[in-house]
Amino acid sequence: MTATETRRQLTLPGQTHTAEGPHDQTGMYVMHHGFRRDLDRFVAAVRRTPIGEAEVWTALQRRWATFDLVLHHHHRVEDDSIWPVLLEHADADGDATDRRTLEDMEAEHDVIDPGLREVRSAFAALAGHPCEDHRNALDIRVTALQERLLEHLRHEETEALPMVQRRLTAEEWDTAEKAAAKAYPLRMVPFLVPWVLDSLPDEGRERMFAMAGQGYRVLAALARPRYERRERLAFRYL
Repeated sequence: MTATETRRQLTLPGQTHTAEGPHDQTGMYVMHHGFRRDLDRFVAAVRRTPIGEAEVWTALQRRWATFDLVLHHHHRVEDDSIWPVLLEHADADGDATDRRTLEDMEAEHDVIDPGLREVRSAFAALAGHPCEDHRNALDIRVTALQERLLEHLRHEETEALPMVQRRLTAEEWDTAEKAAAKAYPLRMVPFLVPWVLDSLPDEGRERMFAMAGQGYRVLAALARPRYERRERLAFRYL
């Protein structure tokens, strides 16, 4: 594919912009879809789950820890394998606007990380002493984190991902994609595969199966029952 050719990109519910260009950004968009979906569920679950439902709150706390880990690895791939390469291109061209966008991406990650820690602490406080005050504190922190992350995803989709299309070579994008595939520990794969597909529209599911091969489809079928049981427990009151 030449630099002037474009791929048909995936557009998912909640996505704020679709960056047209030569690189297939399906992986990015399905991850963003998962983050948005999870945050909607967490906000609703924190508000609706009865305080006395200890088993459900424990499941929610564990599920948040997994969400936190998935997001951490996703951001690490960007910080290590995408933003630095883009920054080299921007500096070589003397493009101050693109440099500022990339600096903003890293700064936003630095703001999101404390928010994740605050939510972890709030879940721990609620587990140690279930009460409305602790639930309200958790609600405030989850909602604040949702606002920060949604704004970051909007910014990334409208400015950083179009920059990927403009600046990265096919080889550089392939390297980033391989880094993303290796970023998650093997122990997370049985969760991650059905997590990615959860509530994904048919086009997105078929793209993921086409990209990842038949083994991905088989693993998804095998892992889905356990994943869905845990989701039903954690998000029982949605």
